[in-house]
Amino acid sequence: MATTPIVALDYSTESDALAMARELGDRCRFYKVGSELFTTAGPSVVTALREMGCEVFLDLKFHDIPNTVSKAVASAARLGVRLTTVHASGGEAMLAAAVAGAAGSNCGVLAVTVLTSLTEPEVAAAWGRAGGVDLSTDVLRLAAAASRAGAHGVVCSGLEAAAVRDRFGDRLAVLVPGVRMEGGATHDQSRVVTPQQAAAAGARYVVIGRAVTVAADPRTAMEHVAASLV
Repeated sequence: MATTPIVALDYSTESDALAMARELGDRCRFYKVGSELFTTAGPSVVTALREMGCEVFLDLKFHDIPNTVSKAVASAARLGVRLTTVHASGGEAMLAAAVAGAAGSNCGVLAVTVLTSLTEPEVAAAWGRAGGVDLSTDVLRLAAAASRAGAHGVVCSGLEAAAVRDRFGDRLAVLVPGVRMEGGATHDQSRVVTPQQAAAAGARYVVIGRAVTVAADPRTAMEHVAASLV
């Protein structure tokens, strides 16, 4: 299955985000709207992207009581988003509620396993694991809960993507964020891979951000990303 690139519109204004989408044109038809942009612009930016004929990944990482998450996902589905995220650590009941909220729509629920900005020592400290953690083991544990709940897929780093793919096959779509081009700066990410590495590991979606959006020529940069996924 081909790997789909998604460009992260990590902007503080709707006008800047839509300007980038217009600049990329038909080179990219799938965009991530995250917390910064959605908090500033709200649903209107999703509507504007949909009116441009683009798919939207609404990455708000819902984590709340099941009823609240179900309603939030239902609202996202009504906006026409193609993908949205919830935290897998919210528990299987919450994950199932999220899936129920998306029922009857084209919105796929992705369960976020471990953020790609976190290192193993940081995860161990956050989870109170004095003996340390094995991230692959915990990602698979959370992915199993997502699978039982009927989620469309999971979000994990490219370093764990192959393990998820081996265990669940096509049952769970894998989205890999924090993708960087060869030799590119990692910025605030800790566990990064290139688009080629993510695709080889079985990622169905990859999220690319500043490698495209702050490039001197975003259109050419996007073409390089697309070419690396062929």
